[in-house]
Amino acid sequence: AVGKMEVDVTDLGVDFLTVAGHKLYAPKGIGALFIRNGRNLTPLIHGAGQEYGKRPGTENTILSAGLGASCRIAKERLKNDFQNMEIFRNRLQELLFGGLDDLVLNGHPEKRFPNTLNVAVPGIEGGLILEGMPKIMASTGAACHDRTVKLSHVLSAMGVSQEIGMGALRFSAGRSNTIEQIEEAAHSIINQVKRMRNGRTQ
Repeated sequence: AVGKMEVDVTDLGVDFLTVAGHKLYAPKGIGALFIRNGRNLTPLIHGAGQEYGKRPGTENTILSAGLGASCRIAKERLKNDFQNMEIFRNRLQELLFGGLDDLVLNGHPEKRFPNTLNVAVPGIEGGLILEGMPKIMASTGAACHDRTVKLSHVLSAMGVSQEIGMGALRFSAGRSNTIEQIEEAAHSIINQVKRMRNGRTQ
């Protein structure tokens, strides 16, 4: 949520909050942890006293500066980015549901992030759909563990069935995307699904 919408730990009333840097365009490998005063967290790693004794080891100054800069930029662009990504997501959803029958929307139609869209194509595994579209970066509703493909625990917790969940595709729009890219992606997805439904994989 941090970087995509306004987040205030006081309003949220949370005792702990994590920030994944790469989710707001910071370098990979850096994050932040909020701990409310009076709350304790047992360290997983023991050693020196860096980071208030919560994580020993010399801090990576460059990554820390990158996270700080990314947070500043995200705050400055928050309203504009929110509106743009919501436009992208809604356009993608409009085209996909207009071009494909039986498409399923996973999640709440309104209470969701502005940049993500999770849909499912019943009867076709999401991974197989993406294999035919190497230019599109997206994720599926399944996770690979121990060489077996299983339904995402997130979709499972949402009450999504195995049949629907295995056909799920999750798309995320970013601040550097354009409406032309969104429309091109939608047409590629529609064509790929139609080819597969017609029994053609090429």
